[in-house]
Formats: sequence, structure tokens, C-alpha cells
Amino acid sequence: MQSPHYEHQYLDLMRRIWLEGDERQDRTGIGTRSVFGAMLRFDLAHSAMPLITTKRVYWKTATRELLWFLTGNTNIRPLVQQNVKIWNEWPHARYVRETGDKIALDDFVDRIRDDEAFADEWGDLGPVYGKQWVDWPTYNPVEGGLFSKGLGINQVAQVVESLRVNPGSRRHIIEGWNVAELPEMALPPCHKTYQFYVAGDRLNCLLYQRSCDVALGLPFNLWSAALLARMIVQQTDLEPGELVWMGGDTHLYLNHEHLIEEQLSREPQGHPKLEIVRRPTSIFDYSIEDFAVHDYAPHGPIKAPVAV
Repeated sequence: MQSPHYEHQYLDLMRRIWLEGDERQDRTGIGTRSVFGAMLRFDLAHSAMPLITTKRVYWKTATRELLWFLTGNTNIRPLVQQNVKIWNEWPHARYVRETGDKIALDDFVDRIRDDEAFADEWGDLGPVYGKQWVDWPTYNPVEGGLFSKGLGINQVAQVVESLRVNPGSRRHIIEGWNVAELPEMALPPCHKTYQFYVAGDRLNCLLYQRSCDVALGLPFNLWSAALLARMIVQQTDLEPGELVWMGGDTHLYLNHEHLIEEQLSREPQGHPKLEIVRRPTSIFDYSIEDFAVHDYAPHGPIKAPVAV
């Protein structure tokens, strides 16, 4: 008997939230239906990836975002220059709020791309994911009870090294939730905690996500977490294991009804595979050309607004 397609658990979660979720008011004012404490599991063996097929997921966009995180950059300009639009709404909203200039989003993005000084002032998101991943701040005591900034901690490099030398450790963790710096972030981290676990020669990854937009965000989050795991697998000479995804407030926005109903009417198709075509010298040296996806023939995209 053929096992169920890996994507059915994603669709089942979407269906359960929409039919049974608690209807709530949220930060954006749009409203959601939500459940708490969801879990999904995906086997990454044999190059498998949890790439959603019931709508097209732009995996190259998600990959470019992940590579941007690994640089530690927190300004959207490098993303804009690659036509990655994921983060544009947040700095645009800040610009409009603080200046009173009701510039259109597309015009704002054009200025970010074309004007480096403007991007320096208005394109930064604060100390979001990449800053915490590769440059977690430290502080040293100085005279008078004050502190000076110390060397940042590269959590990603530390995890790669600890997996190589001490694979049985229970401390293979990348954490994004820096309480002291949350007020400075355009958006506090949603996919906040990654933990890695070696069983035999297989590397397993668990991602805990405090808040998850299942319709728009989760397909990207699953791809990115699995991709990060696969990159670390290559860098540590291990084999791919399981991706375990856990959601806290796991929700669907009320204005995504057309997307949800359309997607739930579709059947998953195919089993896409990821090929990493080159092994760079470190986890920080990958480029978009290093990744190829095979056997991905999804249904068409379904557009829906992003809640900011």
C-alpha cells in the first residue's frame, strides 16, 4: 500500500484550522483562525524536500532570503536587488508612518534599490534573524557599572562545529529570540528556535515557530528549514534525517478564504528533490546557483495579501 503524500499533513492542518480554529483578533487587525501546538514531520532522506505542490512555491526566493540571513545583513537592499519582495512592506510602513510621505510601495522599493543612502536610512529592519544568527551581541563590563559591546557570537558556525566534534550534544541550537533587542526589530522572529539532533549518521532538525501564517508563510518556512538542514548535513558529512516543525500560534488569516478553499480543492503531485551541486568551503559560502530542484511540477500560484 502506498504511503500518503507528505503534503497531506500540511493540507490537513490547514483544513483543521479553517474549520475548527479559534477565531481571534490579532496585531494586524485582520483577524485569524488559530490553533496552538501543531506538529508536522518530513523525512529528508534521498534528497526529499517538503516543497508544497498544491500551489507554486518560489523556492529560489526563499533560498535567497536564507542566504541573506547567513550574511548577517538586516537591510532589505540586497534582497530588493535580487527582486525578493518578502520584507518590503515593513520598512515601507515605517517610512510612511515616520515621514508622513504616502509614497507607493513600488516607488519606495525603487528608491531602496537605486539610492544607497536612502536604503541605509530606511531599508534596515533592525536586528532581525541574520543579526542574531551570526552576530548575537555580547557586552563587557567597564568602569562605573557600564558595559561596552563585545564580539558577536556566530551561532550558526558554532552549531556546525559542535556537530562535527560533539554530535551527541543537546546544545545544537540556533536562537533568534533576543529579548533585549525585540523592540528594535521590524518584526520579532517567528521561526525562532532551531535544534539539531544526530541519530546514527542522520541529522535531524526541529524548528519551533512561535507564530505561523500557514497559507503564505509556512510553505517558505518548511523549505528554508529543510534547506538549512541539508546545507549543514553537507558541511558536517552527515546524512539527511527528519525535519520536525512545531507551531505555537498557528493561524490562517480571515481574508485568505479564497486561497484556502482553492488550495484544499487540489491534490498534491510529485516528489521534488533537492540537488546541492557544489560543496563550498563553509556554510556561509553558498550561492543561489548551488541549488537545483528536480521533479517539481506544482499547481499554479494563488495570490493573497500579506498582513503587516
